[in-house]
Amino acid sequence: MHSETSPGASRRLQAVFWDMDGTLVDTEPYWIASEYELVAAHGGSWSDEQAHSLVGQALTHSAAVLQRAGVDLSVRQIIDHLIGQVVERVREQMPWRPGARELLEDLHSAGVRCALVTMSEGPLAREVVAALPEGRLEFIVSGDMVSRGKPDPEAYHVAFERMAADHPEPLERGRCLAVEDSVPGTAAAADSGIVTLAVPHMSPLPESGRWHTLPTLRGLDADGLDQLISVAPGSAIGSLARP
Repeated sequence: MHSETSPGASRRLQAVFWDMDGTLVDTEPYWIASEYELVAAHGGSWSDEQAHSLVGQALTHSAAVLQRAGVDLSVRQIIDHLIGQVVERVREQMPWRPGARELLEDLHSAGVRCALVTMSEGPLAREVVAALPEGRLEFIVSGDMVSRGKPDPEAYHVAFERMAADHPEPLERGRCLAVEDSVPGTAAAADSGIVTLAVPHMSPLPESGRWHTLPTLRGLDADGLDQLISVAPGSAIGSLARP
């Protein structure tokens, strides 16, 4: 069921910026499995706690942590190896998060522009975008396109400016929404000034007056997101799900 509101009619929401890992797709288990395999191959030790601490972090940070765990490779070699492993796994099975594709479809029908803002690098991000119908995600800002990864807001600033460059009306941060699942990601989005929706997955997220928190994207549509940007984070909101 799609939004009954015609594209652009009386809608405050202008654009949605999507995180990828853990938000649009559930690739975190793929990353964690690849980390375990890599550390074991180098005779080191790895734990779920260490793996979960890397969720949402820049890949350069993650590679440095893996080096300290015993991986005797350069940062670039570690990143390339992990991305290659995860790309192989998503080609076998794309693990979509509940409600994500349906929400993307409704936003597309409602004329709300969407883009991807991820700390994964281009090869993996392009695999995910290619698995969607054309135009659902207009462009990618990936970890290899910025100098400072999440929790720094640089990636969201880059995405906003790129979207604003050809938007038919002035783009406003308070009328854009970022969808995130991790502590670094929500911090980056909130610090950019874009309204932020946190949907926790692998790691718990603290309640905050800086972002909205929902347990799932399932049942959400463009009208529901439009409600979110119209109220302050932390405010009481009714059901946002489609009936």
